[in-house]
Amino acid sequence: METGTISSWKIGAGQSFAAGDVLCEIETDKATIDFEAQDDGIIAKILKEGKDAVDLKVGVPICVVVDDEDDVSSFANYTVEEDKPEASSADSAPNAASVSDESIESTANVSLEHILMPAARHLSQSRGLDATGLKGSGKGGRVTKADVLKALQDGISLPPLSTTSTAVSLEKDSASPSSSAVSAATPSSTPIASPPIAVTPADVVIPTISTSGTFTDVRNNNMRKVIAKRLTESKSTVPHFYATAEIELDNIMTLRKKLKDMEVKVSVNDLIIRASALALRDVPEVNSSFAKGDGVKMSSTIDISVAVATPGGLITPILRNTDQLGLSDISSKVKDLATRARDGKLAPEEYQGGTFCISNLGMFGINEFSAVINPPQAAILAVGGGVKKVIVNTVYNENEKIQEQPCVKNVMSARLSADRRVVDEATAGLFLGALTSYLTKPELLLL
Repeated sequence: METGTISSWKIGAGQSFAAGDVLCEIETDKATIDFEAQDDGIIAKILKEGKDAVDLKVGVPICVVVDDEDDVSSFANYTVEEDKPEASSADSAPNAASVSDESIESTANVSLEHILMPAARHLSQSRGLDATGLKGSGKGGRVTKADVLKALQDGISLPPLSTTSTAVSLEKDSASPSSSAVSAATPSSTPIASPPIAVTPADVVIPTISTSGTFTDVRNNNMRKVIAKRLTESKSTVPHFYATAEIELDNIMTLRKKLKDMEVKVSVNDLIIRASALALRDVPEVNSSFAKGDGVKMSSTIDISVAVATPGGLITPILRNTDQLGLSDISSKVKDLATRARDGKLAPEEYQGGTFCISNLGMFGINEFSAVINPPQAAILAVGGGVKKVIVNTVYNENEKIQEQPCVKNVMSARLSADRRVVDEATAGLFLGALTSYLTKPELLLL
């Protein structure tokens, strides 16, 4: 746990409490837990409450506790001094648009009419700006195209281009007729090109686009934030691969009916959990995790996590030593864990850990899906609902005159998502084969 949110205070300011009393409820990433007092005391002031009590880091003061009731009034106006964030560069830096003239003062060693490089002249004049005052980085202090682009990006205010400033060379030439006559009579002289006329860019009218419909921003709770973070990390760092098996459920349904007549109620999910535990016992490579730098870590116990949907998000309570539990024990424990998970009353040790995970969406009408691995586990089983399908016997026996006829059976899809660093394709096939064997011969689950 790194952060938590105080959902409610059970003891108010000025009220006394004893050791073991619940001071407040703290919402963590997976559940809501009680914060109990270690000693007797009186709450003098509550420091974190409401909007100020969201995503608090571990170690942040949340209240002031005193021993004597007379000391309560002394903390009426008490506040905790928090570290002020450093001033941002945007606040400390001067406004780029109001840069002093010294920043654009030219130190060029060339004449004004040649201060702009051709590309810089074209860029500035096409925007109707006078860039002759910029400090150039080119040879002799000439202004390059990069200097103009940097000035525009930094928000330096450039003066508008005037017609008088673009005709500097013409005025100088007309002021000295003798020099112009000499240059005109000289065959090797280059004629003076007319400067381009400044063009003011046209105003672009951006149309207003009206959108229909409304929306509401819903803030994620701590659980959904952690789920988003961990599953994104899983899909980006764990090499997933998938293997699917179709398993007939007719024998399972027959066994459930017999158990019901004996007043033993078990669900299909309970039978799948039991079959998965036995399959993990037969194929222990799937009941492993990836150890960075040390290869694969094989678990000595089979602890299956069962995905439970809650209003706050998905949580996976754990059935410890699942392979040692009978169907009745599995059924009662799953109901208890699911109920307390929806109420947010699970202890951390009841949902942290696990060696394998099962996610069943059959009760939601989902036929098949692919689940995301929950690290450090190496595999997760995605179970869909039963669907009636026509099963055709593809094995032809030439010694029999009457072949087995097609029939309709209840078929379930079970898709294994596995970490390729731990489980290979052959191992996944062995696990799904063992799972299919146990579910199609459910009497093995009673042993």
